[in-house]
Parts: sequence; C-alpha cells; structure tokens
Amino acid sequence: MKFDVALGTSLVVIAFDGEKLVTLVGKKSEEPYRGAPMLPSNWVSASESVEDVAKRLAVKILGMDKVYLEQLNAFAKVYRNPMGRVVNIAHYALVNWDLVKNVKVEGYEWMNLNEAPEMIFDHNEILEMAYERLKRRVKHRPIGFVLLPKQFTFNMIHALYEECLGKALDKRNFRKKFMRSQLLVEVGESIFEAPGNKKPSRLFEFDQKEYDKLTLKGYDFKF
Repeated sequence: MKFDVALGTSLVVIAFDGEKLVTLVGKKSEEPYRGAPMLPSNWVSASESVEDVAKRLAVKILGMDKVYLEQLNAFAKVYRNPMGRVVNIAHYALVNWDLVKNVKVEGYEWMNLNEAPEMIFDHNEILEMAYERLKRRVKHRPIGFVLLPKQFTFNMIHALYEECLGKALDKRNFRKKFMRSQLLVEVGESIFEAPGNKKPSRLFEFDQKEYDKLTLKGYDFKF
C-alpha cells in the first residue's frame, strides 16, 4: 500500500507583555504563498515524534528548551494545503515575556494576538483554537506562573486574566477570589506602576507549594 500523506506541526507561541497577549507570526519563505503570514511550522519526518519536532521548533525560534508546551489538535481537512494532503498536529506554548522580549527571531514578529493578520492555510483557525484552550486553562490551572514575571502587581495579574478571558472583570471581586486561593504571597517591596501615581503598588509572588498543588488538582475560578 502506498501512503501519500505528509505530517507537519505548527506552534502557537503566546506571551503577556503586561498589557495584552501577543503571539509570534512569521512569513513563508518559499512558494506557494512566499511572504504570506504564517505560524511557526515544520515538517515531521517518519522517524521523528511530533512532540520532539515541536520542542525543536520552540528552541529554534525562542532559544529556550524549557517551555510550557501542549498538543492542541490535529488539523486534517483534505484540501487545507495546496501542496497535497498535509496533516498538521498543532501545539501551543506559553512563555514569559521577560525571557523572550529581547529575543530577535529572524523572519518572525510579535503581534497582538487579537490583531493577527490573515494567515495561510488554516493557521488562523489554529490560533483561535489555541486562544480558546487558554481561556479554558486559565479557569482551572494557575497558568499565570508561566506568563507573569517572578514578581508582579495585582493590576498585572488582573489585566492578564481579562486578556485571557476576553472580558472585563470586577477588580474587587477578582481580588477576593484570587486571595482566597492562597496562591499569592506579598513580598516586602512596592513600585510606582505609572508616572504620577502617588500610591505605590504592592508586589506579589506565587506560592510555589500552593501553585504545584492547584496545578495537580485544579480549581474552578468563576468570574
């Protein structure tokens, strides 16, 4: 029996720059659609695992071998790629902005996740599914540990959850629920978040033990 199906993987990289979610978008380097926007992608050979290729892709574009990486879904519409039958086992990665903001990735650009351009194939569908997965994860797993710097203000974590969930959240109610989780530890420092602010903002860190516990058993944040 002859097989004529190719296998590839695309990687949705998501970070939080302190105000908005951003993602990496590149340009296709060859025909068809040379120069068109696309997600970071690579072919998977018969001797490789899809996960290994996705990890290698993350190292190539981010210079990081340790990232939060999760398989997303298989995209396998018959005519999704004009080159032939290509099945894409897509992944998404969550990264800390402080670790990647100064990384210059040739051929790629950080863009507002909600303002990504029209991309080739079904890459916009892949990006949309990654965002929907993030929305679900943020309600049941403390992923802020991955997306926020080691120390952060409450305004930052509030803004992160608003971006992830795509809606405004009452700050007082959000604070009550989050502090009840015992995930946050206040550190003995404070900063002025914006010029002209008279009152400094307190800094927090995640409690590693509580974070690990909730990562395993999960929780249900209903905002």
